[in-house]
Amino acid sequence: MRRSLSLVAVAVLSVAFFPGCKPPPGNEMKIGLITPLSGDVKTFGESVKNAFEIAVEEANTKGGVGGRKIATVIVDDRNDPTEASNAANLLINQHRVKAIVGSVTSKTTIPVSDLAQSSRIPTITGTATNPKVTVADGKRKDYMFRSCYTDSFQGTVMAKFARGELQAVTSAVLYDASNDYSKGIAEVFRDAFTRMEGKVSAYESYGKDDVDFSALLTKVKASKPDVLFLPDYYNKVGLIAKQAKEQGLEAKLIGPDGWDSPDLVKVAGDAIEGGYFSNHYSPEDTRPEVVNWVKKYREKFGQTPDALGTLTYDATNMLVEAIRRANSDDPGKIRDALASLKGFEGVTGKFTMDENGDPIKSAVIIQIRDGKQKFLQVVNP
Repeated sequence: MRRSLSLVAVAVLSVAFFPGCKPPPGNEMKIGLITPLSGDVKTFGESVKNAFEIAVEEANTKGGVGGRKIATVIVDDRNDPTEASNAANLLINQHRVKAIVGSVTSKTTIPVSDLAQSSRIPTITGTATNPKVTVADGKRKDYMFRSCYTDSFQGTVMAKFARGELQAVTSAVLYDASNDYSKGIAEVFRDAFTRMEGKVSAYESYGKDDVDFSALLTKVKASKPDVLFLPDYYNKVGLIAKQAKEQGLEAKLIGPDGWDSPDLVKVAGDAIEGGYFSNHYSPEDTRPEVVNWVKKYREKFGQTPDALGTLTYDATNMLVEAIRRANSDDPGKIRDALASLKGFEGVTGKFTMDENGDPIKSAVIIQIRDGKQKFLQVVNP
């Protein structure tokens, strides 16, 4: 009972985010957001919520969509797949939303995508990169979209970067076997690195609740890798990095976009110094879209927007644009408009939806230097 009450409480609060723009009853477009506002990756959820708020507020300031203001329902999924399913059911069946933004991680977005598909509610995630979000068993989930690139792309990007820029001959991989995101990208990196004539000297898994990685790191150290690939989120990566340093592991640490949080350095300290990860944008980019976005986010929230919030800003704006083009609250027409988006100019780049609802876009490589993220280079598809 406590779980249901918590979901409803968040939803009720979120409808009142924009009291100054509240439309007359019956003259509003209701959309939902699913995001982890508590749990192990709550910093992701907070930045996603912030970005979503900005995008909706901007749309409402411009008159909403089709003369109707946007009302929002925001639900906390705690980064738990069951909670995410409950959240999607709440939005679809109780609040009767016309579209959904979310969730954030792949393990929560995959069940959300299944429910969105069966209910025929257009849904777009800014941040869930696992291929199963939009395609499962070779079948396209045609009501599901994303604004981020996939794990297949970034796993290959990091393998190429390790072999080329870092000149790594051997690599080790540690991943969470219970996490679709971690497991999926580990496999992509391993296969790509091997195809590029590199050797994966250690390939080890751990459980989602593990906090002691000393035994696994002993195996990794014995395999003498040039790089250690850590496809997980910032909190777990920080713990592994600290323990790797304590063991005297000299391999360069590399990873994917799950590293992107200011809390990474807080957890890892200088153990993560010099590490590299793939990301979706850099706030140091000088494109006007990036400069303007960083400025407005800093003014509102007093901090630099991370990639997850930025991707959600793009995703929400894509949804708003699709609703405008559809000129309707019919979910099928919104879905068709999302699928046909081409040349959309977002903060994270200019991109077009492919046949699977995945964007064709670039990645960036970030390095941790002096405890801060530093933009290194752009990698094109």
